[in-house]
Amino acid sequence: MKSTTRGTLAAIVTCVAAAVATPAVAADGIPVAVPLDGVENSLNMEMPRIGGTLPLPTPGSPDGPRYVEGRLLPDRAVPQLPVTSDLPSLDLRTPVPRVLGDTFDHVAASTPTSDLRALTPGASLDAPLTAPQADKLGLPAPKLPEVGLLAPVLQAAPGATLGLAPGL
Repeated sequence: MKSTTRGTLAAIVTCVAAAVATPAVAADGIPVAVPLDGVENSLNMEMPRIGGTLPLPTPGSPDGPRYVEGRLLPDRAVPQLPVTSDLPSLDLRTPVPRVLGDTFDHVAASTPTSDLRALTPGASLDAPLTAPQADKLGLPAPKLPEVGLLAPVLQAAPGATLGLAPGL
């Protein structure tokens, strides 16, 4: 085998080994920073610092339909889909005039990430016929159709902090 072929083969094996050895890491969110450095330099004044994180929602597995005796269609024919995520975080620090004296010249506000759990809307339906009945020779009887909407659910515990501080 030529040395160039061996070198190419060694490079391919090294790349494949590196790709296999490095596991894929899922990100919890996307960091976002508002770039105000150009405005700060052009105006020659201190600008606010703004940043945060945008979360990535993760869908879960829905509860499947449940079969109920005496109904033609299963309960929860359109299941609710659970989604988990974090609330977006925000960090803001801005200069203010020295209203409270010489020691406080910046206001800082932040909203930390907190868990968010949600369920999408769902539906429960039933046909306008009953199940086959033995006393009617196995034929279903008519009845009023049933439609039920499952309300969406949203659970979160947001929080925020506000503070005064000296310069950056």
